Amino acid sequence: MTTPPLARVASLKVKLGLLVAASVTVAAAVATLGRAGGVPVWLSIPVTILLALAVTQLLAVGMIAPLRQMTEAARRMATGSYDVRVTETSNDEVGELARAFNTMARDLARVDRERRELVANVSHELRTPLTALCAVLENLVDGVARDPDSLSAALDQAERTARLVDDLLDLARVDAGKAPLTPEPVPIRELLDDAVAEARVLARPVQYDVRVDPGDLVVRADPARLRQLVANLLDNASRHSPHGGTVLVTATRAGDRYRVEVTDAGPGVPAADRERVFEPFGTLSPTGGGGGTGLGLAIARWVTDLHGGTIRFVDPGTGRDGARVRVDLPLDPTARPTHPPEEKTMPTAPQPPAAPPAPQAAPAAVPTPSLLDDLFAGFWPDRGIPGRRNLLLGAAAAGVLAGMVLPFHDLGLGTFLVLLACAGVVVAASRHRRDRFTLTCAAVYVALVATCVVRDAEWIVVLCLLAGAGVGLCGVTRGRTLPGFVLAGLAWPLAGLRGLPWLGRTLSGLSSPRQGAAILRTLLLSALGLLVFGVLFATADALVAEWVGALLPDLTVDTFVLRTFVAVAVTGTVLAAAYLALNPPKVDGGAREARPVTSRFEWLAPVLVVNAVFATFLVAQATVVFGGHDYLQRTTGLTYAEYVHQGFGQLTVATALTLLVVWAAARKAPRATTADRTWLRAALGLLCVQTLVVVASALYRMHVYQEAYGFTRLRLLVDVFEGWLGLLVLAVIAGGLVLKGAWLPRFALLSGALALLGLAAINPDAWIAEHNLDRQAETGRVDWSYLRNLSDDAVPVYTRLPQDLQSCALDGRTASSDDWLEWNLGRARAADVLAGASTAPAGDCPESD
Repeated sequence: MTTPPLARVASLKVKLGLLVAASVTVAAAVATLGRAGGVPVWLSIPVTILLALAVTQLLAVGMIAPLRQMTEAARRMATGSYDVRVTETSNDEVGELARAFNTMARDLARVDRERRELVANVSHELRTPLTALCAVLENLVDGVARDPDSLSAALDQAERTARLVDDLLDLARVDAGKAPLTPEPVPIRELLDDAVAEARVLARPVQYDVRVDPGDLVVRADPARLRQLVANLLDNASRHSPHGGTVLVTATRAGDRYRVEVTDAGPGVPAADRERVFEPFGTLSPTGGGGGTGLGLAIARWVTDLHGGTIRFVDPGTGRDGARVRVDLPLDPTARPTHPPEEKTMPTAPQPPAAPPAPQAAPAAVPTPSLLDDLFAGFWPDRGIPGRRNLLLGAAAAGVLAGMVLPFHDLGLGTFLVLLACAGVVVAASRHRRDRFTLTCAAVYVALVATCVVRDAEWIVVLCLLAGAGVGLCGVTRGRTLPGFVLAGLAWPLAGLRGLPWLGRTLSGLSSPRQGAAILRTLLLSALGLLVFGVLFATADALVAEWVGALLPDLTVDTFVLRTFVAVAVTGTVLAAAYLALNPPKVDGGAREARPVTSRFEWLAPVLVVNAVFATFLVAQATVVFGGHDYLQRTTGLTYAEYVHQGFGQLTVATALTLLVVWAAARKAPRATTADRTWLRAALGLLCVQTLVVVASALYRMHVYQEAYGFTRLRLLVDVFEGWLGLLVLAVIAGGLVLKGAWLPRFALLSGALALLGLAAINPDAWIAEHNLDRQAETGRVDWSYLRNLSDDAVPVYTRLPQDLQSCALDGRTASSDDWLEWNLGRARAADVLAGASTAPAGDCPESD
């Protein structure tokens, strides 16, 4: 795993300070460089923010990841899973907290394992004597056995159970800190002799050898606890010694401490198990003597801990077999209070855990939950998509191409090539690139962006470019509803934030030393080959030199800054779109089935009211038609041109609102019975038919108004929009006949894009110029200033004017001198016309409207 850049900084405050300083420095440097290079503000601000966020993301890697990991680990631990660990990659306070958390997790895992083993072992140890006791009692009840031996066996099992319970209670007291320690002078020789005398009562076939040096050794200890310690050691040694073996007990003094050792001649304890045997029920194998509870050595360890000493198994010595337990105790231990000690702070350094009884599975590393997962929730899951170096390199290539082509060039062939390259990266990233809707949207996108090659009118080209971007986004997200289309558009800029984890995985794939070196070598060798051989062939051949000059941009300091800003902006934009295509959000996931109303009148009454209003409007239109213009002027005081202009906007809004009414009524209307479906078709069908009449009225009004006041871009665009609304009404009628309308949103999207494409296909500026000239031929009125402001697409139309009037429309125009990157069909045709056109002063033109 790659080490975070600030992992060695030992203070979180210093890290935050460095992070803020680096981000501010980068932002200030980029903004200053952009201002010095003449970069527009609308481009400089997003690029500055993008680079500042990139630096922040780079330096902040892993800074708070352990905190999110700890949150996830705590959730798992709450369910009983303690085999979780968090990443320890830093030396600051978060890293210390991560280490402390891992220590706690290890301790909790060990305690949980011991608890489970304790429950299992206690159950097993209790079951054996209880089973035997029940068998004896059943025999007594049945009258099978009433002899003293049976009663003695029952007593033995009951005493064994009692010893087990007593030992468990002792362990509980010691573990809870409630076992008191009352030191007093204790003669060691006397204590050992008493313990050996008690051990001989067990009548095991072993001998005991007690040695004390010095013989009058007196220590301060709790006599009851110390006797319990020695008794448990003697019991363990006698049970594991062979028949006739000797148990050696020694006590010696060493400075301010004394040592007690118990050695037997049994099989001994392997070195790997010398820690485990001191755990509760840590017995290695069943013993032949019986009567053991599996808690003796555990009690011995805790008694030793009470006195502040240590206990362990050591090698029995050269040439000897068996086990030797060594206990080192202080001569004067500190008295232990009877109340529990105050809780202490957990140390940050992990303590060495006890040796496990068996190989344990490696702890599971907790994956770092992304903060963005909480932000986007189920709407846009990350899905753990692996990094894609080809997409990163493709976006970078598209950005470099844009930096070379777009600055200082008008819209034309170069722009089209850049947009195609960007679309190629996005389509390559798309998860649904074989889907028919996605492919259709891709084809519509190409057709829309191709308008920058054939049309010079920037207003229609910009509209087509925006529409192409929208259609492309809907295609890669596979939206099916109007809210889904809106969310697809909003998701594009948000993809720059949502895609940061994916970008990090992609960059981490490039950051390995071998891959990084390979990429660097490839770039250096490619650049060297291009430079050397390019210079040689360019200096050797004049035609090659011309081609090189046409391909390579002018790279001065100012132009380089602007081109760099454009390259960074386009790269980031394409990467965001590529991630959107690679991991599309659930744009239609929140759509819920609408519940129909219980009563028919709840939806039918409002629809009938709207139908009545539409009918009133249609009656008024019929009155105007049959009453004539004179009737209209007498009644309203308006000419017919003024009358139609006054209501066109309202009719367009009414058409759009009708579609909303139909959508709402169709969602709420019940369809359970034939009558329900009949009323739905009739009411909404009548409304749609009346809406078509309104659309026709609106289009006619606009035609009359244009004939009276001239043709403009806005009026033509509104005409197309109203016609598109009429097409949607027809589609709604078709869907209403079968009561299926899931296809309508996509139809509206694609038909709207095709309507815009059709508007571009008719050459709108040329169409406007031609109709204005037709009106001028009929009425003698024309707005020459408006015609002069039309794009070069309209220039070929002006050739139909007389020579003395051509200059009125062409005044101030010059033939464009585009290079191949700016080539545009509209400007090329205009250049041919302007090359042979004559101009006259603007004062010679007839009076304009």
